[in-house]
Amino acid sequence: MDKKKEFRFFTITQHEKEEEYLRIQHQNGWRFEYVSGFGMYHFTRCEPEDVVYQLDYNEDARKNRTEYLAVFRDCGWEYLQDYAGYSYFRKPASEMRGEERIFSDEESKLGMMHRVYKGRLTPLLILFCCVLIPQFMLQLGLGHYVIAAVYAGILLVYVAVFGIFAVKYHRMRNGK
Repeated sequence: MDKKKEFRFFTITQHEKEEEYLRIQHQNGWRFEYVSGFGMYHFTRCEPEDVVYQLDYNEDARKNRTEYLAVFRDCGWEYLQDYAGYSYFRKPASEMRGEERIFSDEESKLGMMHRVYKGRLTPLLILFCCVLIPQFMLQLGLGHYVIAAVYAGILLVYVAVFGIFAVKYHRMRNGK
C-alpha cells in the first residue's frame, strides 16, 4: 500500500503537536500530502527521512500570497497547503542550520497566537455566547435533559479550548 489516510484531531492550540505528528510520520516513511475534511490526513509512502513540518496562521497572507510564499521558499521551506487558516510547510532537517523555526522568537510566536485569537477564537467565542449557552439553557428549561447534556459537553470542550489557549497566551505574553 503506497497511500494511507489517518483521522487526527488537533485543536487550534495544538499546532506544535500537529507538526510533531507529521514529522514522526515522515520519519516512519509516510510523507504528508494534505489534510482534508475534518482532520483526515493523507500520506504517501516514502523513504524514511527526518523532515521538519511547520504551520503558520496568517490570514493577512492571503492578500500578498506571492510575497508571503516567496519568503518561505527563499528560506528553503516547501509550501504544502492551506487548511483551516494554517499554512503548512516542510523542510528536510539535513538542510536546516541549527534550530530553525518559522517563529524563532517570543514576539513572533506571540504575534501568531494573537492572529489565531482574532481569526479563530473570537468567532468561536461569539458562537459560544450567542448560540451554545442559550441553547443549553433552553433545552434544560424545556426538560430535554439528553439534548442539554450534549450542549453541556460541547460547552465544556469550548471552555477547555479557551482556557488552554488563554493560559498559553498569557504565559508567553508574560515571558514565563
